[in-house]
Amino acid sequence: MTKLAPPRSGDPGLRRAFEELRAKEFSRLDESGYVYLDYTGSALYAESHLRDHEDFLEHHVLGNPHSENPASAAATRIVEETRRDVLDFFGADPSDFAAIFTANASAALKLVGEGYPFGPGSRFTLLEDAHNSVNGIRAYADRRGAETTYLPLDEELRRDGSVAIPPAGDGPSLFSFPAQSNFSGVRHPLSLAEDAHALGYDVLLDAAAFVPTSSLDLGAMPVDFACVSFYKMFGFPTGVGALLARREALARLERPWFAGGTVDFVSVGNRIHRLALGAAGFEDGTLNFLGIAALQSGLAFLREVGMERVRSRVGDLTTRLLEILGGVRHANGAPAVRLYGPTDGVDRGGTASFNLLDAEGHIVPYGDVERAAGLEGIALRGGCFCNPGAAERALELPDDQMLECLEAIPPGSFSLRSLAECLGGDIAVGALRASVSIPTTDGDLDRLEAFLRDTTR
Repeated sequence: MTKLAPPRSGDPGLRRAFEELRAKEFSRLDESGYVYLDYTGSALYAESHLRDHEDFLEHHVLGNPHSENPASAAATRIVEETRRDVLDFFGADPSDFAAIFTANASAALKLVGEGYPFGPGSRFTLLEDAHNSVNGIRAYADRRGAETTYLPLDEELRRDGSVAIPPAGDGPSLFSFPAQSNFSGVRHPLSLAEDAHALGYDVLLDAAAFVPTSSLDLGAMPVDFACVSFYKMFGFPTGVGALLARREALARLERPWFAGGTVDFVSVGNRIHRLALGAAGFEDGTLNFLGIAALQSGLAFLREVGMERVRSRVGDLTTRLLEILGGVRHANGAPAVRLYGPTDGVDRGGTASFNLLDAEGHIVPYGDVERAAGLEGIALRGGCFCNPGAAERALELPDDQMLECLEAIPPGSFSLRSLAECLGGDIAVGALRASVSIPTTDGDLDRLEAFLRDTTR
């Protein structure tokens, strides 16, 4: 597979344009002196997005959908308009795809897991780099007698190409992979969807970390299900995600329950119900209709900025971030940073995970560094970032010793600190993560570099 370098603009005008956008839409960062480097955790909302939604709420009366009164009808209209806009943004033809609104990407994945018709002979295949919300699907697969297979990662935390994707099982089989790693920023090739389809799988794409800074065209790839979370794309609102599903694949899911709004009818006396067709049959209870009303403005903001321009800008920032992490050294010349994943910007997004090292090469506890950065107004994230497979591979955690410790730590007492104490020795059980996006400036990265150099003196 040919690796693609990130698009480098080579144009100082692009840098100036994003700096002007920062001053216009994210001025609160500079007013507070805050360096925000946790965009993989959550995007920041643009000020114009917030103003647009406030104006919308001030001039509209929206009520609970599923009724014909004027307020309800207005909310229903907004929801359906937004549904079409979301599909358009991701290149999904409404005749082929449905957009199901959920509380977040995890809820979207749960819909697939609980409804997928796993059975004896089925196979669930996924990358070790899966987010926990994808890992959780194995609980449904295991319960129904399906086989779960993990594909390993190589030293760069990319999929190990020497291990082939196994063919689908005799029963319905599901293949899942993240378009971009939540841990390392690695972008796994979207061609994996075609490879898995050719082997007989349905394909579930975790796009949550990918779509905030790159365009996704679902109409151009054989993906059956994809999940997104809108606060990761444009910061507001929280509590709204979506499952984007091919209608023919959606029809194969078997819902284990029903709720308000998901049914055409329910009879108590006759113990019968009928699920609504399409998206409505999967949207449990009252939708977050006020939050959904904010999505079109957020999508319009990303369209105006331009996703290719975003990708180019983030590529430049990521290269600079990696140069900073690779260049910090102690007075004795020893490297002060251990980077996990690729050391260059090829086939990766704007996320980098790392740990600091002392002058003797011992890992500095990530929590100490995270707290020290916070005192300097710098927001990093510490932990395993809900990606245990990538973390275990990157940190070289010993499986046997890990199992003993995980079973020995009493319920309710687990923490990464308790795990580290149990493992003992110089073993890191977590890392730091810095991520960049639309509002990031070179000044932010200058602040990070100065902090790292001061910390490792």
